[in-house]
Amino acid sequence: METKESKIIAMHISHVSIVANVFLSVMKMIAGVIGHSSAMISDAVHSLSDVLSTFVVMIGIHISSKASDAEHQYGHERFECVASIILATMLGLTGAGIGYSGIKTILGGTGNIEVPGMLALAAALVSILVKEGMFWYTKAGADKIRSGALMADAWHHRSDAMSSIGSLIGIFAARMGFPIFDPLASIVICLFIFKAAYDIYKDAVNKMVDSSVDDDTLEEIKELIMEQEGVIAIDDVRTRVFGSKYYVDVEVSADGDQNLWEAHAIAQAIHDKIEEKLTGAKHVMVHVNPCHVTSG
Repeated sequence: METKESKIIAMHISHVSIVANVFLSVMKMIAGVIGHSSAMISDAVHSLSDVLSTFVVMIGIHISSKASDAEHQYGHERFECVASIILATMLGLTGAGIGYSGIKTILGGTGNIEVPGMLALAAALVSILVKEGMFWYTKAGADKIRSGALMADAWHHRSDAMSSIGSLIGIFAARMGFPIFDPLASIVICLFIFKAAYDIYKDAVNKMVDSSVDDDTLEEIKELIMEQEGVIAIDDVRTRVFGSKYYVDVEVSADGDQNLWEAHAIAQAIHDKIEEKLTGAKHVMVHVNPCHVTSG
C-alpha cells in the first residue's frame, strides 16, 4: 500500500479514536464523581491518556511517512518505533498513578470508602463495549497498513477495555457489600496497563534492533524464490525489520554458464516477485552465485 494512502487511513482511525476517548473520558469522570467510584475515576484517567497517546501516534506516523532524504536515505519508518516507546512510557506512568491511588485509598481504611452508584456501573458497561469495538477497528487498520504505532494504539484500547472490566467487577462487588473491591479494582487496572505498556515497548525495541521477520513470512519468501525460473538453490536469506517495513537480502545459486544478462534476469524476477507479493518488503537485494550444472 502506498505511504500516502496508509497515512490517510491511519489519520482517519486516529481522529475516530480521539473522539471516542474524549467522550469516554468525560462520561467516566462524571460517572465516577457522581457515583463515588475511585475505580471509574481511574478508568477515566486511563481513557484520557489514550487521547494523549493517539496524538503521539499521529505525530509518529506523520514523520515516518515522509519520503527518504539525503540525511535519512533509508526512510523514516523507525520514527513509528520511537512513537511506540513514548506511548509505552506514558502508559506505564498512567498505570503507576492509578495503582498508587488505589493503594492509598485502601491504606486509608474501608470506613472512608464510599459505595459506588448505579451510574458508575452503567458507565463501565458502556466503556467495555466502546473500547473493545475500538480495539478491533484500530487493529484492522494497523494490519492493513502494517503500522506498529497504530497497533500499539489498538492494544491501548484493549487495555482500557480490560481496565473497564476490572472497574465493573470492583463496582459490582462494592455494591454487594465489599467496598474495598472498588479501589482494589484500580490496582488490577494498573497491572493490566503495565502489561500493555511492556508489550508495546518490547515490540518497538525489537523493530529497532534489526530483528528478523516471523517464520511464516520467511517461509513465504523462500517459496517465492524457488518458484522463479533459473533458481537452483537458496544459499542464504536474511531479513531485518525496519519500523513497519523490512529488508530482504537473498543469495541464490544459478547455472554458472549463463551470461550476465540471464543471471540479472533471475535476480530481477526474485526482487520483483517478493516486493509484489509481500507488501511489508521495503527493499530486496539479490545476489546470484554461479553453480556448476552437470549434464545428464
